[in-house]
Amino acid sequence: MVRENHNIAIPPKGDFLVDDSLIFEVGGKGKTFKQIKDMTNSYLAVDGIEHGMRARIPLWIFGFLY
Repeated sequence: MVRENHNIAIPPKGDFLVDDSLIFEVGGKGKTFKQIKDMTNSYLAVDGIEHGMRARIPLWIFGFLY
């Protein structure tokens, strides 16, 4: 379980901050990096896509962490 092994918080920008270093923004297929564009270690968790590319991760993959 992610929550048991990692610190999860709500950051000023983005939706989730994991271990004070990884920023995740969650959205639909058309979600862009606009909100987190200047942030290092930032990723999009995107619904409605089958495959990820670079910092765009399919949202369904996070289901394996639960």
